[in-house]
Parts: sequence; structure tokens; C-alpha cells
Amino acid sequence: QVQLVESGGGSVQPGGSLTLTCTASDKIFNIYTMAWYRQAPGKQRELVADISSSGRPTIRDSVKGRFTISRDGAKKTVYLQMNSLKPDDTAVYYCNRHNSMVPWGQGTQVTVSS
Repeated sequence: QVQLVESGGGSVQPGGSLTLTCTASDKIFNIYTMAWYRQAPGKQRELVADISSSGRPTIRDSVKGRFTISRDGAKKTVYLQMNSLKPDDTAVYYCNRHNSMVPWGQGTQVTVSS
């Protein structure tokens, strides 16, 4: 069974930066589009960014210009670089395949507050 492990979250002030890391125990990781999602308290989980198997990123409007997604196939890892963080970015962040999802990991908490 594929396992996803997210890390790198924390508490930062508005305007701060964090880099999230997701490592997958997926033998065929490199063929999938991978994505970062987030779920804020009381809200549904939403897609934040995805990156194709060839490395083409798609960033959602809500974080465009502030977040960058990348991947390292050799390490089976996906990254989310988050800059200029806002309080509205506060959420638990998860990674998963964009399609053919596997069981969710535990996520990593990001809190943006002054």
C-alpha cells in the first residue's frame, strides 16, 4: 500500500515562508501527476497545486505568485514552497496523486498568525 508522508509545516507570521515536503512509498511515483491539497477548519479540502509527471506545474489562483510546486523523481518527493504566507493559508496540507488517489497521509499543519 502506498504511503504518503508530509512534513515541513509550522507556525509563521504573515509574510513568512515555509517549504513542505511529501515523500511517497510509491514504486510508480514518477508516472503520476502529484498534487498538494489543504483543508482549513470547517472547510472542504481544496486543491492548491499540482505537477505533472513531466514537471509541468499548475498553481491555483488563490496562491498563484506565492506558491511553487516541484518534484524529485529519484527521491519520490514533492515539494511546496510557500512564500508571502497569509492567515487564510492556515490549514492542514496534504499531498496525493491528482487522480487514482491513494489513502491520505497525516498531513502537516500550517498556521499563519501574528
